[in-house]
Amino acid sequence: MDKKREFTINIGLPSIMLIFVILCLISFGVLALVSANADRKLSQKLLDRSVAYYNACNLAEETLCETNTALKDAYLASPDQDAYLSAISSLPTRFTFEISDIQYLEITLSYLYPESPDKPLYLLRSWNVVTKDDLNYDTGLHLIEIEDID
Repeated sequence: MDKKREFTINIGLPSIMLIFVILCLISFGVLALVSANADRKLSQKLLDRSVAYYNACNLAEETLCETNTALKDAYLASPDQDAYLSAISSLPTRFTFEISDIQYLEITLSYLYPESPDKPLYLLRSWNVVTKDDLNYDTGLHLIEIEDID
């Protein structure tokens, strides 16, 4: 009695494998899309911050140019060092330029009395990005309060 066995392919196993592969591809595609969107948002925030910083730097450079012009005019109009120092005494030595709500660019200068008008008229002491100190951080714990039931 020779029985021949027929080899049959179940349609269920390939269908399950196909569904599993499709679900894996869809989940990896969604993860890639979410990651790309997060990277785009981060890049936009960095771009906005860089633009704000360089706008503040441009304003600072313009202010330094105006200050240099005022110092040169005062130097050329003053006959001696005392007259020059009294002429520039009203000029500020510290400038601030806003970058964002919590940061600003701070520049500090020292004014010099040069030997000739071609020499530097000021010394740049600092060029710093400063974060404001008056930030109010939320340090509380957000816990659910359960009232006593009596």
